[in-house]
Amino acid sequence: MATIKQIAEITNVSRGTIDRVLNNRGGVSPETEKKVRAAMEALNYLPNKAAQNLAVRRKKLKFGFILISPNDYNPFFADVEKGIRKKAAELEEFGVTVDIRFTPINEINKQLELLDDFAANEYNGIVITAYNTNDISQKIQEISARGIPVVTCNTDIPDSGRIAYVGSNFYQCGQVAANLMGMITGGQARVGIISGSENIMCITQRNAGFQNYLRDNYPDAQILATVSNNCYDDVESYLITRKVLKENPEINALYLSAAGVSAACRAVTECGRKITVISNDCTPATKQLLEAGVIAATIDQEPGYQGSKPLDILFNAVTNGPDSVREYYYTNAIIKIRSNLSVRPAEKNEL
Repeated sequence: MATIKQIAEITNVSRGTIDRVLNNRGGVSPETEKKVRAAMEALNYLPNKAAQNLAVRRKKLKFGFILISPNDYNPFFADVEKGIRKKAAELEEFGVTVDIRFTPINEINKQLELLDDFAANEYNGIVITAYNTNDISQKIQEISARGIPVVTCNTDIPDSGRIAYVGSNFYQCGQVAANLMGMITGGQARVGIISGSENIMCITQRNAGFQNYLRDNYPDAQILATVSNNCYDDVESYLITRKVLKENPEINALYLSAAGVSAACRAVTECGRKITVISNDCTPATKQLLEAGVIAATIDQEPGYQGSKPLDILFNAVTNGPDSVREYYYTNAIIKIRSNLSVRPAEKNEL
């Protein structure tokens, strides 16, 4: 979402002048008006009546963002956090503050505590990377019933009363991974799946998409083992991967459907066999493994968009009403291989 501040910086005119152009109040030279409107078009600026109104600033809107700690096993969330902070800086122009809170992996009670805290302190909207449990679902329903919109980010929890979800279509990502696996191995994959917690919907959906697509489209391929790293620990990821490879010498492919990629790949390297590895996310460590040829391909989930878009949604829902947003905002399933690591996808800017 482009801002008046960005337009002012590009055109080198005051915000007051831009406001005059937006509201057709006159007092602006034709040349300046033309320059401002050209910048609006170039930035895909969509005037928002509520955002233009000083009443929005006077509301001093507060949004809370509950995110899994990027320092707790999964560096993917560091890029999500960057997206949050970038959007939060843009929203400051409208008097919006964003409070980011972090929870460790598998700390469901901590998520419940933070949801209660945001609601009790009258935050105007909440974003959460939610665990798919009944307790979390019921809590979101309670908060939504109080008129506080909730958006899920990265992993969904349907039928909870949340107004929207931003993140991957995880079932589709699993299908893409299976398609890659089938093509690279000529349909002869003997697969081990290194998975994660079943309380996280994105994991279960990825696995389902992968298994179903492989079965339906590559009948000669076989899944020989599926194991879970429920503790989300690098040591466990390494140990269970090493065990799977040792107990299944015919495995020639691994699908890493959760975090712990670096540790799992260490076990792959040590086993001395040629293993086709497909993973998710494009963290610095994953990029190094792609460049080294340990990982054949990974599926990027646009983490920056997953951080920024939920705040856009909350802002529109609060200022224009919940009908101004749709339910699903899926990221692209971007396939990254060694040859296109330096190519950056175009930023999403749709409402």
